Amino acid sequence: MTSQRTRERMIASLLDKGIKNWAVLDVMRTTPRHIFLDEALAHRAYEDTALPIGFSQTISQPYVVARMTEAVLAGRSGRLSRVLEIGTGCGYQTAIIAQLADRVWSVERIQPLLDKARKNLGLLKIRNVRSKHDDGSLGWPEYGPFDAIIAAAAPQQVPEELLQQLADGGRLVIPVGSERGGQELRLIERSADEFHTQILEAVNFVPLYLGQVQY
Repeated sequence: MTSQRTRERMIASLLDKGIKNWAVLDVMRTTPRHIFLDEALAHRAYEDTALPIGFSQTISQPYVVARMTEAVLAGRSGRLSRVLEIGTGCGYQTAIIAQLADRVWSVERIQPLLDKARKNLGLLKIRNVRSKHDDGSLGWPEYGPFDAIIAAAAPQQVPEELLQQLADGGRLVIPVGSERGGQELRLIERSADEFHTQILEAVNFVPLYLGQVQY
């Protein structure tokens, strides 16, 4: 169920859907997605679909992980330096971006998920991630500015705190909108005090709850 063949099928699917960054594809090929899932769902780990991880949350669809990672890497010849992730979840997106960046700071509002993510990252010996249990909409200002911010949950509007923690030339990828009204994946690039927004595509993420943490 976790053979190299199933991983290669996932990579072929990503290529068919337009993912072109080989650094992203190589990291996704070698990262064992099945360890981030409960045993009952591990056989579906390399399907290109979102799957439940408990607490009404999901592990993102591989295509969406690849699309968001590719978007923040676009135009760069090397690794990212400082990355902020909003919504650690089970740690899969964290693991992908951490292999393409020097340092990652990740915020999760649900403590049991954060505990699980830390365990998963430990299994993979990923040690360049610092995480905390907090309201993700606030970001992590003491470690900013960041040259990339990835949000794995959708606010109704982009939090001003995240925009202000973006470095000049930095990129924020974030889903915006409601579950019922539709969501769009936005790429926001900062140039001095101006923010340029590009809509990438329609998506479906869990909501980003402002001001809420769960223990």
